[in-house]
This record gives sequence, C-alpha cells and structure tokens, in this order.
Amino acid sequence: MPNGNIVPEYYVLEYPNWVNVIAITKEKKFVMVKQYRPGIGELCLELCAGVCDEEDDSPLISAQRELLEETGYGGGTWTEFIRVAPNASAATNWSFCFIAEDVEKIGEQALEDSEDLSVHLLTYLEVRELLESGKIVQATMAAPLWKFMAKYDNFD
Repeated sequence: MPNGNIVPEYYVLEYPNWVNVIAITKEKKFVMVKQYRPGIGELCLELCAGVCDEEDDSPLISAQRELLEETGYGGGTWTEFIRVAPNASAATNWSFCFIAEDVEKIGEQALEDSEDLSVHLLTYLEVRELLESGKIVQATMAAPLWKFMAKYDNFD
C-alpha cells in the first residue's frame, strides 16, 4: 500500500478495457439493447457495449465495431464522453463511453455465439424513467447515462 502496509493476500483481476455507446439516431432515439446477463440471472436493458479487442487501434474503433455488430447502426458523429473504472479496488481495466450522434441503420446485426440480444429505440424520457426506476442496473452504463441526463436536462 502507499502507506507501507503489506496486505498478505489481495486479488486483482486483469480484464481488457471495455466500451459502451450512448447512440442517438437522427430522430433523437436512443439505441439500446436487451440481453440476458448470467451474473445476475436477468434480462437487462443496456447501452451497446463490449470489449476492446487487441486488434482494435483505439477504444473508439472498438465502440464503433460493437455498435455495428450488435445493432446494425453506425455512422454519425462520435465523441468520447466519460471514462470510469468498473471496479477500481480489484480490476485493472477502464470502461470508455462514447456519444454517437445521428447514427443510422447501415447494416444487420452480426452477433457472436454468446450473444442473444434485441435492439430497442427509446426516447430521452423513456431512458430517464428507466434510470429513475432502477431498471438500468449495469453500473458502467448507468453512470454515463446519468451524466448525460445531468448535462442535457432538456434534450430534444
């Protein structure tokens, strides 16, 4: 520890970095996905998200790839929005969130065998209601969405 204390047994999990995307269509709809999460045994409504693959040159490339693969949406204007540590006490990775504005359907889903998800287009108010009611439970997605809600209180 920085203060000199030695902790005899402490486990740190090494994960690759993650990405997620607040994707918004030209019609101001949020592109969300619903998928089963085995860790909590529930279907979850979430942002499009994934792992930064080693062959990707940057988190932005990973995010663009994930959005297209999982939803068929792409294009638009992309901005890095927030970087959070999923579990700073026990994991080595970061989660990068991007805002992708004016995305449009440009392809079909190309899901991996481990993915079974559906795409949902929601309004700003629908997303806010889901956050307020605790129905968006993935912390690395709720944090950027709450920041978005705070920054764009009158989004339309």
